[in-house]
Amino acid sequence: MSDRPRVTVLGLGGTIASVPAATGGVAPALTAHDLVAAVPGLDAVADVDVRTVAQVPGAHLGLDDLVALAGTVDETLSDGADGVVVTQGTDTIEDTAFVLDLLVGDPSPVVVTGAMRNPTLAGADGPANLLAAVAVAAHGPARGLGTLVVLNDEVHAARFVAKRHSQSPAAFTSYPGALGWVAEGRPRLVLRPLGRRQLPIPARTARVALVALPVGDDGQLVTAAVEGGAEGVVVDALGGGHVPATTLEAVGAAARRVPVVVTTTTRAGEVLRSTYGFAGSERDLAARGVLNGGLLEARKARLLLALLLGGGAGRQEVEDVFVDPWPVA
Repeated sequence: MSDRPRVTVLGLGGTIASVPAATGGVAPALTAHDLVAAVPGLDAVADVDVRTVAQVPGAHLGLDDLVALAGTVDETLSDGADGVVVTQGTDTIEDTAFVLDLLVGDPSPVVVTGAMRNPTLAGADGPANLLAAVAVAAHGPARGLGTLVVLNDEVHAARFVAKRHSQSPAAFTSYPGALGWVAEGRPRLVLRPLGRRQLPIPARTARVALVALPVGDDGQLVTAAVEGGAEGVVVDALGGGHVPATTLEAVGAAARRVPVVVTTTTRAGEVLRSTYGFAGSERDLAARGVLNGGLLEARKARLLLALLLGGGAGRQEVEDVFVDPWPVA
C-alpha cells in the first residue's frame, strides 16, 4: 500500500473544466477525471481519487448545493481521505470556501481551486492550480486551518479571500494577507488564523437579501426585500458602516421585523461600532436594532446569516455569532 497521502478531487465544473461550446464561448464539460489526467506529476504528490459531482458554471451554484457539498466533503474525509480538493468556477469560489469552512467539521485539509484561463487559451492555469491545490491538501501542516483557497500558487483562508479581478490569474487576494504559498511544488505556510466557527448542517437555508445602499438611495429595496419574504437582510453600507439618512426609516422598520446586518463596501477593515454618532452612523444603526457585520464582507455575511437562520438560530444567537465569528478556544 502507498504511504503517500490520499486526496479526493471533487469536480463541480467551471472554467477549469470548460471546452468550446456550440453556442460560442466555453462551457463546463470536462469531468474531474479529465482534469486530473491533464496534470503531469500529480501522481507523485498524492494518491488521487476522483469524483465528478457536477458540471455547471460557478455562477449557477446555489446555497443548497454548497450545503450538500459540505456533507459530501465530510463523508469523503470520514471514508479515509487525508484531504479534499474541490474544483469549480471562480465566480463563486469564495462563497463555496466560506460555506465549507463553516460546515465541515473534520480538521483535514479542504482546498477549493479553479482556473482563470480556460483550457482553450494559451497559458491556461487550471493544471498548475490543481497540482498546487492537491499539494496543499496532502500537506500535514494544513490540518486545522479550515477551508483554503489555492490559486496562482498562493494559499488563502476562506474567511478572508475574495476575487478582486475579473480576468487576472492573480484575481484572488486576502485582507490582511495570504497564509502562504507553493514554491517548487512544496507548500509554505507561514500564518495560521486564530479560532474556528463550526455550524451544524442546517435543515434548510434561509432567504437572505443583500442590498447595497449607495449615495442617494431611498431604502425601498430593503422594504421590498422584507415584504417579498426575506428572512434576513444584509445591508452593504458606506465607509465604516454608514447609510444615507434617506434610508433610515426603511432600514429601521426592516430591523424590527427580521435580522438586518450592516457590512462595509470598503472590503477591508471592519464595520465601526462606536466612533460616529450622526444619523445613519454605526451608533445610530445599532440603536435601531441593526446588527454589526464586523469584518465580514457582504457576501460572506449573507451566507452566514442564511445558515444561522436556516439552522433555527434566534436573534440573540445571530447577534452573538456576528460579534465573534471565530471564537478562540
